[in-house]
Amino acid sequence: MTRTITALFDRRADAEAAETRLKAASVDAGHISIHDQSSAGFHATGASSAQDPGIWGSIKHAFVPDEDRHTYEEGIRRGGFLLTADVDDTNVDAAVRVLEESDSIDVDDRSQEWRSSGWSHASESAVGAGAGTAAHGERDRLGGGAIGTDGEQSIPIVEESLVVGKREVDRGGARVRSYVTETPVHEQVRLRDEQIDVQRRAVDRPVTDADDAFRERSIDVTATGEEAVVGKTARVVEEVVVSKTAGERVEEIDDTVLRTDVEIDRSRGSDADPAYRR
Repeated sequence: MTRTITALFDRRADAEAAETRLKAASVDAGHISIHDQSSAGFHATGASSAQDPGIWGSIKHAFVPDEDRHTYEEGIRRGGFLLTADVDDTNVDAAVRVLEESDSIDVDDRSQEWRSSGWSHASESAVGAGAGTAAHGERDRLGGGAIGTDGEQSIPIVEESLVVGKREVDRGGARVRSYVTETPVHEQVRLRDEQIDVQRRAVDRPVTDADDAFRERSIDVTATGEEAVVGKTARVVEEVVVSKTAGERVEEIDDTVLRTDVEIDRSRGSDADPAYRR
């Protein structure tokens, strides 16, 4: 059995990327289409109905509940893009996983935002229902359709499809900031200083040739000393590295979908088997 999966996107580029991923994946998906305001059947106002299916007329296997259908229509009216793909039942889960990895819209969250700003799909549905009631003809007191001798009535068999989207959430972060501090440092260094000492001593001895008496002379002595010279050198002693890694996880989604089932009770004639019921 073939089912139609749907996903809504804000940008055509995101919808086209999802289409490419579906085609590249080992998913037997056919009739992949992207619908927007230029698609056949698009209505700028009102809502689709059984008599006027709108864009859904070209989507063969899209059994979408009225609420979701009108939400998708509103998304297209607001500039969105609807991707639909026909997928065999055995490949639905794989196709949904592919769309989970795309930038699709969470339809429930988006419709809640629209409702908070005044939008109501119920009012639009009433417009479509009012147009379709007259076409169905008179209803009997049990709520069913009265079938004439030359007419027919139909009960649509509706089946929901599960659409799973995803959105980004904040999981926390880290901020690393560098700053400069001053730390007092105390060091000791030994310095040498020279001093000149001039003394006069009393001497009483005869003059010798070595004394070289009565000649002018001078003695120059220079005293030296040491002083501290301070210099600084910088070295890298540690690094702080900030990085992040990305991983994938599989989340199991458990939900229920609705389907219309039909039970047929045959009216018994005079010669009918009373035990016959289908």
